[in-house]
Amino acid sequence: MFLAFLIAVDAALQPFVKVDAKAVVLEHVRVIDGTGAASKEDQTLAIVDGKIAAQAPANAQKLDLTGRTVMPGLVGMHDHLFYPMGGAIFGEMAYSFPRLYLAAGVTTIRTAGSIEPYTDIQIKDAIDSGKAPGPSIFISGPYLEGPGSFALQMHALKSSDDARDFVNFWADQGATSFKAYNTLTRAELSAAIRAAHKRGLRVTAHLCSIGFTEAAKLGIDDLEHGLLVDTEFFPGKKPDQCPPPREAAVDLAKMSPQDPRLAGLIAELVKRKVAITSTLAVFDAFTEEGFRTALTPELLDAVSADTRARLLQAHISRDPSIWPGLVKLEMAFERAFVQAGGLLIAGCDPTGNGAVLAGYGDWRDVELLVDAGFSPLEALKIHSLNGAVWLGQEDRIGTIAPGKDADLVVVDGDPSKNIADLRKVEIVFKRGVGWDSRKLIESVRGVVGMR
Repeated sequence: MFLAFLIAVDAALQPFVKVDAKAVVLEHVRVIDGTGAASKEDQTLAIVDGKIAAQAPANAQKLDLTGRTVMPGLVGMHDHLFYPMGGAIFGEMAYSFPRLYLAAGVTTIRTAGSIEPYTDIQIKDAIDSGKAPGPSIFISGPYLEGPGSFALQMHALKSSDDARDFVNFWADQGATSFKAYNTLTRAELSAAIRAAHKRGLRVTAHLCSIGFTEAAKLGIDDLEHGLLVDTEFFPGKKPDQCPPPREAAVDLAKMSPQDPRLAGLIAELVKRKVAITSTLAVFDAFTEEGFRTALTPELLDAVSADTRARLLQAHISRDPSIWPGLVKLEMAFERAFVQAGGLLIAGCDPTGNGAVLAGYGDWRDVELLVDAGFSPLEALKIHSLNGAVWLGQEDRIGTIAPGKDADLVVVDGDPSKNIADLRKVEIVFKRGVGWDSRKLIESVRGVVGMR
C-alpha cells in the first residue's frame, strides 16, 4: 500500500517544505514517543531516507530544537475530506482539508465514510505521488446506508445482496474499510461485514437503526462516536428502525454513567474486540461553551466569508441544554471503556454544525480527551498509536522508534505538561519531508467552505 522509497515532492510545493534532506538530525529536543511513557529531555533524533534511524551520517543536516517537542504524527480515525455546506449537503474540500490535516500534524487519516469516493481516490494518488501535500490516506468506501437517509448524497442499499455487492465493488476501487450508517438493517450490515472480512477489510459504523450490542454480535470492528449514537437503550426501540434522534438524545441524557447497562455494553464490546472512535470535538461544539471555543481566530481565518457568516450566526442546537451533560456522559463512557481494556481511537469528524475543521478539530479532540480524565500522554497515544494499531500499521507509524517512518510533529512547547501546546506546530515530517505548518495554513486562508 505504501511505497518503500521516498517520493520526490513536486517543485511547485517546495515553498511549503522546510526540511528536505536525505539525512537530518534533530538536536536538543524533547521526545514524546507515543507509547504513553514519560517524555525525555534533550534528546537527539536521526532521520535517514524517510525513516527514524539509530544514527545519521556526519554530513546530515542538523536542527537545533531547544525548547521544542517531537512526537509521532497524529492518526485521525474519523477524518473526512468533506464539510457541511448547509441543507444536509456536503462538499469535498479536496484542496484545503489535506493541507489542514498535515499542517496540524495529522500525518495519517482514515476517511471514515466518503461522499465523493472517486475524488478521495484521486486526492490520495496526488499525495502519494508528491503532487499535493497531505496525510497518508486510508480510504473508506461510500457509506453503507439504507432508505430514508437525511443525506441525499448517500446510496440507499436495497437488500443484503446489494450490501455485499456494494462492498466488493468499492473494495476493487481501493477502499480499505467501510462505514455503516443510520438506517440500514441488521441483515444488510451482516452481509456487508461478511463481505469485507472475506477480503481482509474492516467495518466501522455510526449507527441508529441497530444497537451497539447487536452490531458487536454481527462482527463489527469499530463503533463511531461512542455511546451518544447508541439507541439500544431507547424505550420502545424497534428492530431495524431508527428512533427519532432528538428524542433518543433527550432520553440518553437522563442516563447515569454508573448505570449497570453501560458496564454490560462495555464488557460485550471489549470481549468481542470492538474499538470505539472518540469524536468529542463534534459533540462539544453543540454546547454553548464548546461552540465558542471551537471558533478560534485560526478557524475563522480559514473559512470562506459565507461560511464565516453562517458560523457566527449559527444556532448551536435545538436542545443546547442537554449537550453539556451528554458530553460528560460520553467522556465517562470512554474512560470506563479504556479502563476495561477497550481500544479507544480518535478523529475530528469535520461535520456537525461546521465548527469543527480538519486538523484543528483533531487538536480539540486531544484536548477534550484530557478534559475527560486522560493524561496528556495517554490522550496523544489514543490519537496516534491506537489508531495505528486498528489500521494494522503499528510497525510503521504511531510511535517513535528506529526503523519506523519519520512521521513526526515538532511543536514549540511541552504538550506532556500543557496539552494546549499541541497547537504550536512548527514542522510536520511526513516520511522524512519536513513541511512548514504555518505556510500550509496560510495557503488555505478563506478557502474552506468553497466548492
